Amino acid sequence: MVVETILHDEDVVARLSAADAVAWMGEAVDAHHRGELVAPPRVHTDFGDGRLVFTTGRLRGSWFGYRSYDSFPTEPGTQLVVVQDEPSGMLRAAAIGNELGRRRVGAIGGVAAAALAPPQASVAAVIGTGAQAYTQIWALAAVRDLREVRVYGRDPDRRARFVERITPLVGGAVRSAVDARSACQGAEIVVLATSSPTPVIEVAWVNRGAYVTTLGPKQQGRAEFGLDLAEAALLMVTDSVDQIGAYDPPNVLAATAHERRLVSLGALRAGEVDAPASGVSPCSSPSALPGPKRSCSTGWPPASGKTRTATPDRCASGTTSRPAQDGIGSTPGTWTGSSS
Repeated sequence: MVVETILHDEDVVARLSAADAVAWMGEAVDAHHRGELVAPPRVHTDFGDGRLVFTTGRLRGSWFGYRSYDSFPTEPGTQLVVVQDEPSGMLRAAAIGNELGRRRVGAIGGVAAAALAPPQASVAAVIGTGAQAYTQIWALAAVRDLREVRVYGRDPDRRARFVERITPLVGGAVRSAVDARSACQGAEIVVLATSSPTPVIEVAWVNRGAYVTTLGPKQQGRAEFGLDLAEAALLMVTDSVDQIGAYDPPNVLAATAHERRLVSLGALRAGEVDAPASGVSPCSSPSALPGPKRSCSTGWPPASGKTRTATPDRCASGTTSRPAQDGIGSTPGTWTGSSS
């Protein structure tokens, strides 16, 4: 018998911990790399003045499903995630709202940081003050002991509210930075989560050995980072190489030498790719892995009345390696790009 579970945003916020989300997303990344989880590039239907977009997935022998969202000028809009049982095709679960999608992306960022950020990294900079920036810190705090987080966004009031919102997530101080440069300098982890069509940081601001992840625009003619970041990176990692090649307009790395350097987060976690000894490198791009997930030995949601606990280090275990945390200069180390 298939039990139907219907979740809304308040259920996701109350029941999904960052540690569990990172652990389960790590299992999804691994299953995708092994070929057990099928996650094709997103598809869409064009209505002229907007699109209905679908990301789809299937865990062979267990479930299949999709996430849908629109590109109309709606605010905030509502996403729908549907998971169906295999082989019966019966509905297993549905999530209505935007919170699951945001935390899915945050969890992929946590998986990437666990594999790529310096093991003792404790200072993070986040450029952006929106929902995606929040879930990145939510997940990052589950895999690294953050002693300081610096926040920069153009709007001082939004920046102040964001600082207040993420303070409970962080064990150390959360500070408002006067500009992106002062936020980045000396940080071991840099998160770009903006809607900017132009680069928001310069590579000279990023410390050697730092880990940089980008979630915002990344298409030719509209990208929150420049090719100077890719040139400085010793390793560039994405959660979906296929999705990088499916952008329209093309991804900012398309048809450049950097496109051939991109490796999958799954390959890194499987020990098939070595992280560099030092320098800056891109990390992983959250893309077409729809949630909720059931993979390997874990599943979401937990059984009624039960809570799951997970060890954050579980996502960093195995043979994955990370960039060195030391080094002198202003060249970044590991870069992660989000394909979402």
